[in-house]
Amino acid sequence: MPIFKASLVALPAWLLLTSSGLATDNGAGIGDAAYGRGLAIRWCSSCHVVTDDQQRAKLGAPPFAAIAQSQDFNADRLARLMLAPHPNMAKLALSRAAIDDIAAYILSLKK
Repeated sequence: MPIFKASLVALPAWLLLTSSGLATDNGAGIGDAAYGRGLAIRWCSSCHVVTDDQQRAKLGAPPFAAIAQSQDFNADRLARLMLAPHPNMAKLALSRAAIDDIAAYILSLKK
């Protein structure tokens, strides 16, 4: 049951970040989506569904395809989340360029 409780905390935090106006894209968030895909598979796929063919993810961690559909998603918001992660998110030591690449990959999933 602890995993379920943890996911109930993570989901509202993600929804708050994606629906609030905490960050705006200042134009610095353009990265390499192909490279970002590789980074996301390496660093993010243990919790999030990163690719269509991924079979497992942590309960409550939003899939990247769902994050991409958020109107408010941008590289700055991702950077803020990764620099000050919510309690259920691992602390990742990624450069701003790597974060921009991951953001570019997520944005490439937008339909």
